[in-house]
Amino acid sequence: MDTVRAAFRDECARLEGVLRELDAADLDRLTPCPPWAVRDLLAHVRTGAGRLVGMLAAPAPERAEVDAAGYFGAAKFAPEVDRDRIDGARREARELPGVPEVAEGFARAWRAADAAVAAEPPGRLVRTRHGDAMALTEFLRTRVVEVAVHGLDLADALDRRPWLTPTAAAVVADLLAGDGLGSRPGGRAAGGRTVPDELGWDALTLVRKATGRVPLTGAERAVLDRTGWRWLSFGG
Repeated sequence: MDTVRAAFRDECARLEGVLRELDAADLDRLTPCPPWAVRDLLAHVRTGAGRLVGMLAAPAPERAEVDAAGYFGAAKFAPEVDRDRIDGARREARELPGVPEVAEGFARAWRAADAAVAAEPPGRLVRTRHGDAMALTEFLRTRVVEVAVHGLDLADALDRRPWLTPTAAAVVADLLAGDGLGSRPGGRAAGGRTVPDELGWDALTLVRKATGRVPLTGAERAVLDRTGWRWLSFGG
């Protein structure tokens, strides 16, 4: 929990700092997540970052049914779920029209979630809006993924260098590369698996490639096919 919570805090604090530097025109830039503009994507990230507040106010389920890797399944990306996600973010974006409101709204959301997590024991279970029963730590891991990966989308939209923090990069890379096994120093996963050395990827490159933010080259596909390497796939 300490590692995952540190990653959540670091990545959210970094994004909050970026938001406070934006100007009004930045909010209307198009993002790599069509049809969202920056303001829409930020509304989505704000909601996701703050979601644990309501979840922790609800009764805990009796047992966990999925982990962070299992959370990202095809049902989360079904057409009707996507439509609700897209439309909901656009509605929420209209409620916070300016940069100060957007920055403060995100700051309040993630800080409230962090405070709620701090008040709970590590073994606490939660139920997601999709009905998944999960350990609190595992759901918080998915929040790190959401803020970090969409941070890459926002950096692209704003023509900035990626600001992915080392702590968040490690948590996301662990999940993506190891199907939840967790990678260790030197690229070795907890289950004994390794990211093929031939790829030469750092954590940022792994996150971008594994989430489709940067396409695989033919040579990279050949390495993955030859080694049988598989990572967590969003929507798969």
